[in-house]
Amino acid sequence: MTTRRNFIKTTGTLAAFSIVPRNVLGRGFLAPSDVVNVGFIGLGRQARGLQGRFLETKEINLLAACDVDKTKTDSFTKDLFVKNAKQFLGEEKTPPQVYENYLELLDRKDIDAVVIATPDHWHASIAIRAAEKGKDIYLEKPLTFTVTEGRALVNAVRKNNRVLQTGSMQRSADGFRRACELVRNGYIGEISEVRVTIGGPPKPVDFQPEPVPTTMNWDLWIGPNQPHPYHHFLAPRLEDTFWGKWRYYKGFGGGDVTDWGAHMFDIAQWGLGMDESGPVELYPPTFPEAEQGMVFRYANGIKMIHHDFGKGNAVQFRGKDGIIEVSRSFLNVPDKLKDVQLKASDIKLASPVGGNHYKDFLNSIRTRQKPICDVEIGHRTCTVCNIANIGYEIRRPLKWNPQTEKFDDSEANKMLSRKMREPFGVKV
Repeated sequence: MTTRRNFIKTTGTLAAFSIVPRNVLGRGFLAPSDVVNVGFIGLGRQARGLQGRFLETKEINLLAACDVDKTKTDSFTKDLFVKNAKQFLGEEKTPPQVYENYLELLDRKDIDAVVIATPDHWHASIAIRAAEKGKDIYLEKPLTFTVTEGRALVNAVRKNNRVLQTGSMQRSADGFRRACELVRNGYIGEISEVRVTIGGPPKPVDFQPEPVPTTMNWDLWIGPNQPHPYHHFLAPRLEDTFWGKWRYYKGFGGGDVTDWGAHMFDIAQWGLGMDESGPVELYPPTFPEAEQGMVFRYANGIKMIHHDFGKGNAVQFRGKDGIIEVSRSFLNVPDKLKDVQLKASDIKLASPVGGNHYKDFLNSIRTRQKPICDVEIGHRTCTVCNIANIGYEIRRPLKWNPQTEKFDDSEANKMLSRKMREPFGVKV
C-alpha cells in the first residue's frame, strides 16, 4: 500500500492530490476534498449537540448511529433527517443505519471515524476497539474512567496510527488560548498558584431500583461495569430534561471533579505547559466531608488548588505581577494587558484548523496530523481528575510520578484501575 507521503511525492503537487478520490489512496487515507464518513456511538443529550456541530461543518456523511435504547436511535435519526433536509435543501440523503451493539458499527469498512458520546464507564472499551478497527475517534471528555485505561487508549491510538480528538472544546476557544498564552509568556510574572473552581467528587448510589424500559438493553448499557439495577437518573429517558446523573455516582462517573475538571484542569495544565506531564504531589483536605481543597504541587513548585474563588466553573492564574481569570463567560486580565500584542519571540499556542474543534478533527483525519486536543493531552488532563478523586477517597498526602503514572502508596495504586466485566475489558 502506498503511503500518503509517497503518493504526494509521486503526483508532484498537493493540488493534484486534492481531487483524487479515496479509493486511489487506499484504505485509511482521505483526499483533502473528501467528506468523512462518520458513525455516532451513544445518542443521548450530548450526542444531539455534536450531531448539529458536525453537520454544520458540511464535511461529513453520517452513515451510522448506535445506542442501547431504541427510543434514542429513532429520535436521533429523525432529528438528523430534519437537519439534513435543511442543510441539503431537499437533496435526498440516505438515512443512517442504526445499531444496538457498537461492534457491528465498528465492523463497517466504509466508516472513517466515530464520535463516542457514551457515559464515561464505556469510553476506553469502545475507543480502543475503534482504534483497532482502523477508525479515527472523537471521544467525549473525560477521556477514560481510570488512569490505566487512559494509558491503554494512548497506546492503542499510537499503535494503530489513529487520530483522536478529545471533546475538550475549550482548547479551541480564543479566550482560553489568550489566557494561557499570556501566562506561558510571563505577562503576569512567575506563577505561584492556580485555582480551579469546579464541584466535588462522586457520591455512592443513593436511589432505589426501577423497572428497565422495554426499549433498552440495560445489560449492554452496564457493559464493562458489574451488574447494577436500572434507574433513569443513570440512563435518562428521552423525555427527561436533565443531563445524565451517572456522572455524579461512583462506579459510573467521577463527579464534577472529572465532568467539569476535564475542562478546567485542562486549561490549568495548558497554561502551565504540562500537557505531557502533571503534578508530583497531592494534599487532600483531611476533613472527611470536604469536597474541595485538594492541593496539587508540580515539580517546579507551582501549586494548583481545587478551590472556589466565587466565579463559577473557572480558572485563576496567580502571578507575581497580576492575576488572570478565565471561564466560558469571561476573560479577566490586568488593565495593562488588555490590548497587549504577543511578541514575535513569544510562545504561540495552537489554534484549531478551520476555526473550530470539529473542523480541526476532520482536518486531522485528512492530514494525519495531531488535532488540537490529542489523545495524550486528553489522557494527562483526565489523569489529574482521576488522581484527585483517589486523593479525596483516601484522604492522605500522596506522591505521584507522571512518568511511571504510579503513586508511592499501594492502596492508591490499586485505584488506578478497576475490574471490568468480560468481554468488555481493556488490556493494560
